[in-house]
Amino acid sequence: MSVPAVGLELGSGDRVVVGVVAVVALAALAIGYMLLREVLAAGQGTKRMQEIGEAVQEGAQAYLKRQFRTLGIFVVVVFLLLLALPADDLGERIGRSIFFVIGAVFSATIGYTGMWLATRANIRVAAASREPGGREKATRIAFRTGGVVGMFTVGLGLFGAALVVLVYAGQAPKVLEGFGFGAALLAMFMRVGGGIFTKAADVGADLVGKVEQGIPEDDPRNAATIADNVGDNVGDCAGMAADLFESYAVMLVAALILGSAAFGLQGLLFPLIIPAIGVITAVMGVYVTRARAGENTLKAINRSFYISAVFAGVLSVVAAFVYLPGSFADLTNPTDASVTTLTQDPRIIASVAVIIGIVLAGVILWLTGYFTGTEDKPVQDVGRSSLTGAATVILSGISIGFESAVYTALVISAAVYGAFLLSGSIVVALFAVAMAGTGLLTTVGVIVAMDTFGPVSDNAQGIAEMSGDVEGEGVDILTELDAVGNTTKAITKGIAIATAVLAATALFGSYRDAFTQALAKAGVALQDAGNTFSAEVFSPNTLVGVIIGASVVFMFSGLAVNAVTRAAGAVVYEVRRQFASKPGIMDGTDRPEYGRVVDICTRDSLRELATPGLLAIFAPIAVGFGLGVGPLAGYLAGAIATGTLMAIFLANSGGAWDNAKKLVEDGNHGGKGSDAHEATVIGDTVGDPFKDTAGPAINPLIKVMNLVSVLIAPAVVVFTVGDSASAPIRIAIAVVAVIIIVAAVTVSKRRTSSIQETPADSPVA
Repeated sequence: MSVPAVGLELGSGDRVVVGVVAVVALAALAIGYMLLREVLAAGQGTKRMQEIGEAVQEGAQAYLKRQFRTLGIFVVVVFLLLLALPADDLGERIGRSIFFVIGAVFSATIGYTGMWLATRANIRVAAASREPGGREKATRIAFRTGGVVGMFTVGLGLFGAALVVLVYAGQAPKVLEGFGFGAALLAMFMRVGGGIFTKAADVGADLVGKVEQGIPEDDPRNAATIADNVGDNVGDCAGMAADLFESYAVMLVAALILGSAAFGLQGLLFPLIIPAIGVITAVMGVYVTRARAGENTLKAINRSFYISAVFAGVLSVVAAFVYLPGSFADLTNPTDASVTTLTQDPRIIASVAVIIGIVLAGVILWLTGYFTGTEDKPVQDVGRSSLTGAATVILSGISIGFESAVYTALVISAAVYGAFLLSGSIVVALFAVAMAGTGLLTTVGVIVAMDTFGPVSDNAQGIAEMSGDVEGEGVDILTELDAVGNTTKAITKGIAIATAVLAATALFGSYRDAFTQALAKAGVALQDAGNTFSAEVFSPNTLVGVIIGASVVFMFSGLAVNAVTRAAGAVVYEVRRQFASKPGIMDGTDRPEYGRVVDICTRDSLRELATPGLLAIFAPIAVGFGLGVGPLAGYLAGAIATGTLMAIFLANSGGAWDNAKKLVEDGNHGGKGSDAHEATVIGDTVGDPFKDTAGPAINPLIKVMNLVSVLIAPAVVVFTVGDSASAPIRIAIAVVAVIIIVAAVTVSKRRTSSIQETPADSPVA
């Protein structure tokens, strides 16, 4: 297997195909704008609702602006490093670096758009719940808000990929490595930073407000409520939107890299056609979502997902049989000439692979919904365990997380293996895995809509409670939508980690190709390269790489959770201080200082941002240059396997705890204010950094580490097989990477936490 040849050029007909794909991408952006105008045309409710909404908007915008200024430094540094990495020619190196910046900018744009609209849609959803037919109106506004973000996600992702193919043709996959890396890197930072912000505010608000003061979740007397609502938008909307965009971009990168080798020129273009079909299905999914009278809203959303998924499957099969030839011998210039001797039908392989990905999305939707939905046994069991205290709530949630991780991981593995079995050729089999991922992402527009639905509904309920202007049926509507949103958020996290596994598996092929091509240029055959290049799992150095890769996932998760712990501690003490120093807050004669809590969350989240990011970038560099490309392959395998299980465990445990709390608040097991309610609040507080900080951030982490490995592999080979003078340089690079990681972790651990700084007179409940 090898990378696409530079000589692979597009004919006039091929350029027409790519041009049509680009037009479809621009149409997605236009439809997104139409949906945006529809959302903004809805009523904004009372003056008090608008005041609260404006406070949330100001806090979210201020945070993201400060975050982008911080991340701009990382983007500039990585841009310069990419320019220094080897490439086939200067044009490819410059293109890779430029499209790294474009990928980062697109990711930031998607995240900012999601936040900007969500902070305006929340008051409109709250206002709609007060109107006749409020349930249907509120559902439509919340879901179409997500539809805007979904259209922008598929539009920008597809347009960026089409533009690269149109300009660079045979060099496109290598240039797209930069595009995908930029999207993944920024998404990871936004996921970590936004997750720390939102859960610091959420945990702090719950611990002081609910547990200590016994007031409702979104009571305006709690100084952390505005920060909590801001966090929903910068974490769940901005962070997850950027995350799903990078999933889209990286999956396209993997498919294009492998497609040109397996299917030639058709393989370079077919992975663009399938996402273009996904634009059509996304529009369908957004517009067919209707909450029927007496029907659970989650069922309505799931129905629209399944309808759009079936439609995507049918159109993808039609596209495969129309565009692809019926024989490998008829393919145009496949880079790996051996595939032309295969007797299989490329159309069938591509069709089945795409359908596998679509079915995988549907199964994960059902499986995650079962383990985190309020109507199913697992969450009901967690709710029932609240009768015996917080400890049993936590234990039951952990057990659900462990169990659900196994089932979900097995389903993902079955999809990967099923796609792999479609061909006896490793080149074609890896492309089939990539096409399964592309098939899964035909539903990404609906998936993004489902995810954004969650924080918008959560914010709407918070604004309604803080304003006091929603009563009766409106309260019930928003409570239901909030619970449904918890489940849809968990579902999208499960689907996002599935895309990470599929993309990482496909990128394994390009990783191996990167170092074998570099060896060939150095005149060294793989079998003669020595143990440093051995990627066999029974090789001790490869096994060491596996262990290190698994360890990095644990370290990354621990750093993220610990960051929330420290930031939440600061929020707790600030909210306690305000209650103690301003007794009039409880009777409404004094106004809480909301801005101070927003400032604390902003400062601490940005302060904690660097360490997980440095770990993700420099750990593969340390392993690759220190141990070799074989152990680095093991490192990736360990990170993917552990990351899959860890991400699902964290997301589903947190989702189960959150909805168990909703179950009790609906009047079960004693209802609000009971001991059972207090137990579920504690469980939900533990689950907050699980499901909204550490768990979701593992998804971009896996892809960042994969892309870093692909990018550095040629340089590792150059330093490993070069003259003896290059060995000290290679070791020096590894040592510097290790020093950076150790320094970052040490600074993070030594950073003074607010919990350790408790003043002697700090008020305690």
